[in-house]
Amino acid sequence: MKGIADEPQYSVGLLEGGMALCDVIDNHIYEQTLSEKNAFFVADLGVIMRQHVRWRTHMSQIRPYYAVRCNSSPAVIEVLAALGTGFICTNKSELELVQSHGIPSEDIIYSGVCKQVSQIKYAAKNGIDLLVCDNEAELRKISRCHPNAKLLLQVSTEASNPDDDMSMTFGCSLKDCRHLLESAKELGVQVVGVRSHISTSCDDDQVYVHAVSDARCVFDMGEEIGFSMKILDIGGGFSGSEAQLELINTAVMSMVDLYFPPSSGVSIIAEPGNFFVSSAFTLAVNVISKEVVARDPQDQEHDLSPNEEPAFQYTMNEGVYGSFASKLSETLISAPTVHKQNTSLDVPVFSSSLWGPSGDDLDQVVEHCLLPELNIGDWLMFTHAGSYSLGQPLCSSTDSPPPPVYYVISSRDWFEMQDTGVTNETTLKNFSLVPYFLNSCQKEAALSVPA
Repeated sequence: MKGIADEPQYSVGLLEGGMALCDVIDNHIYEQTLSEKNAFFVADLGVIMRQHVRWRTHMSQIRPYYAVRCNSSPAVIEVLAALGTGFICTNKSELELVQSHGIPSEDIIYSGVCKQVSQIKYAAKNGIDLLVCDNEAELRKISRCHPNAKLLLQVSTEASNPDDDMSMTFGCSLKDCRHLLESAKELGVQVVGVRSHISTSCDDDQVYVHAVSDARCVFDMGEEIGFSMKILDIGGGFSGSEAQLELINTAVMSMVDLYFPPSSGVSIIAEPGNFFVSSAFTLAVNVISKEVVARDPQDQEHDLSPNEEPAFQYTMNEGVYGSFASKLSETLISAPTVHKQNTSLDVPVFSSSLWGPSGDDLDQVVEHCLLPELNIGDWLMFTHAGSYSLGQPLCSSTDSPPPPVYYVISSRDWFEMQDTGVTNETTLKNFSLVPYFLNSCQKEAALSVPA
């Protein structure tokens, strides 16, 4: 049932007879305990399908274009393609990956802000005409290398939290849009719409309201200059929660109906990435080192007194230069759970910090959390681990390959996908469905994993 993320063919475990995701994790931990105790992912593909249903329920007028850089696992691409999403790609590798799954070129947007000339030519050669542009230098490159391109003008959007030091503004300012549109007209490049840059999780619905309002201004400028403006991309920023979808839908759709009514013929799209995949993946890591430290980091030179409660510093076999790479940006890694089924509920917990294996000062995954005292060889479970965790390691401090991904789907979700017409002769072509089960010996062993 092992499916590696970069294999062209992969297996998907079918959960039947009361099997649950926790049973799959138990079984693989047992297998790893008998071998090298490497980290691994378990991905529930049914979660992706259910998230798509939520999107269609609350955002039925907006077509999702999946941001491939968020998670490029082939099974994710396969499922989302079968569900009818489009795809946003930032480089040639992502374009090739998506095309290898038979995605039509008209369903792909090449969004890299600073594109290599060779990659623009690749897009032109392969019929990928929708490109994002936000400056004149990029516009001139596109006019030379891809004269048939259809551009989405990327417009900067105000940050949802101006005090956040990690907030960055991308795109052309509203006051500079006319000059860029006039330059495109002079160069003979088509501009067909507007893209708003909202990349991180955004709970402020007014950011989307302003984006739609600004887009209307740019549409008016473009149509005045002579462009046929037909695509509005409201960007990303979708966290995955149903409440956020409802909030955005309530605020945005009234503005869309006002400024871009159905009679305008404008297609409305958005770029959910994290929304689809974050909650579908669970990462299991192993504790490889343990150290007792002072609770006060400023008091490291003094020994602990007998009455002082200790704090623990644990090293795991995955860190920020691997599966927790998102920690190097603005992402907060939530505290994990401990894989110890027989632990008493009233076990004491201690201040703990979690580190990756590199020994680098930046390789701190979780600065502070409360955990029971762990031993070397114990396992930790990180849920919501599907975003920005499955790319190539930024550097490697060990000889270990990236963690494997074990794909599963419940029989209920599988049959529901069939009922909705997702699974047919031309979709999910790489799936090799394998019934997943534990015999009684495996189950008993998984419930009593040795340290």
